[in-house]
Amino acid sequence: IFFRLSSGSPMANAKYVSTRGEGEPVTFLKAVLEGQAPDGGLFVPVAIPDVADKLESWKELPFNTLAFEIIKLYADDIPADELKKIVDTSYGTFDCPEVVPVKKLKDLDILELWHGPTLAFKDVALQFLANVFQYALKKEDRVLNILGATSGDTGSAAIHAIRGKERMKVFIMHPDGKTSPMQRLQMVTVEDENVFNIAIDGSFDDCQKIMKSTFNELDFKYKYSLGTINSINFARILAQITYYFSAYFQVASEGQKLNFSVPTGNFGDVFAGFLAKKMGLPIDKLIVATNENDILERFFRTGEYKKGAVEFTISPSMDIQVASNFERYLYYRFDGDSAAVRKALKQFTDDGVTTVPLVDGVVDPTFLAGRGGTPEVMASIKKYKEEEDYVLDPHTAVGVYVAERLGLSNRTVCLATAHPAKFPSSIEEAIGTAATHPSLEKLKGKPEKYEKLGNDQQAVMAFMSTAIDAADTKKKVDTEHCTDSCAIL
Repeated sequence: IFFRLSSGSPMANAKYVSTRGEGEPVTFLKAVLEGQAPDGGLFVPVAIPDVADKLESWKELPFNTLAFEIIKLYADDIPADELKKIVDTSYGTFDCPEVVPVKKLKDLDILELWHGPTLAFKDVALQFLANVFQYALKKEDRVLNILGATSGDTGSAAIHAIRGKERMKVFIMHPDGKTSPMQRLQMVTVEDENVFNIAIDGSFDDCQKIMKSTFNELDFKYKYSLGTINSINFARILAQITYYFSAYFQVASEGQKLNFSVPTGNFGDVFAGFLAKKMGLPIDKLIVATNENDILERFFRTGEYKKGAVEFTISPSMDIQVASNFERYLYYRFDGDSAAVRKALKQFTDDGVTTVPLVDGVVDPTFLAGRGGTPEVMASIKKYKEEEDYVLDPHTAVGVYVAERLGLSNRTVCLATAHPAKFPSSIEEAIGTAATHPSLEKLKGKPEKYEKLGNDQQAVMAFMSTAIDAADTKKKVDTEHCTDSCAIL
């Protein structure tokens, strides 16, 4: 059962357990390298530190220092000096000193999370995760073959964080033809030898199912040293907690409560906010904003988590019907009762639906939910360009629309998850002019490298094993050639 630590104390010998309750607690680095727990569950911290009495001393800290102070509470198996290097290296890749600046508009605030290398909020987590991987792999003298699934932004952020790094290869599955063209180009134009793109004939949910099922093949997982960069990896969630604190300090007056509106697909981003609130950050409501794929919106209204068919929309990163991090939420909703988690997940697997009982007529008083379909999203993009001269991307526009419709009294911060230039066609349709960005324009016409595969787990595993074995053979030959050459010299 999880508990809270008072006074912002570091979690001495911080431990993580599986949501499904099997296995012994593990350290932060072990949880990061494992990715998914061996029993198929997701790692969660045994304790959540209470930092309410730290807020005053943290409010003027620059982002890197603030991030370090938060992350060290959960990652005490990384020495402080090494962790500081990891944080500074990770966020030194962003294009502004604030890293995650807030744009204050008339009636709400926009937390710009797209100032990293791939212009998406995933950079905040994946730059950090890749550097943690690099530290851990060097420390343990081992390699990692990373398998990931993407609905658009995770893939490019992971690839750009890992490309060229020693000891790592990254295999990214994306749903063929169902990301934006710019999201796709950010992935398939990367030619580094340790990057492998796989276009799957299916949806993101299909990609994610292949990924999670492959991690459950434990012989394959350990033979090929698999790791994950998806938000099933707790390090992703941990890095995302940091920007809720940063946004709060940029916007709120002392003691003021804020709402956060979060464009939601896989539930990782808003779950990070949920943990930030548990840590003592003065959050009033977390708004789960969905597009037409509204399984989470329906859940927080009714308590019924029921899978539907995936609808492909202009906000592709949210075109998800099975949210991985919902399992973590269930763990806390059931007060750490892993048996209840397993029962709910089995019911969902067997019947496509599971339910949570309402308490005082609501699922959870922390959460509100709303749905923004394509017409509402396009209208919001147009409205904010005309009234505020600010361009929202189609995902951020979902969060803005839902926040406006709810009309809450406390100030609301909307998370801006991507630069609008990643979705030029939708922006042009909404406002008459396509958004652009130099880093994206230079991708056009570059050579592409990817493999097309069917919706078939065995085909993906075969592709991975062939690629890994071939790379290992090449490395062995190169090493032997070097040894022979050196001997001749």
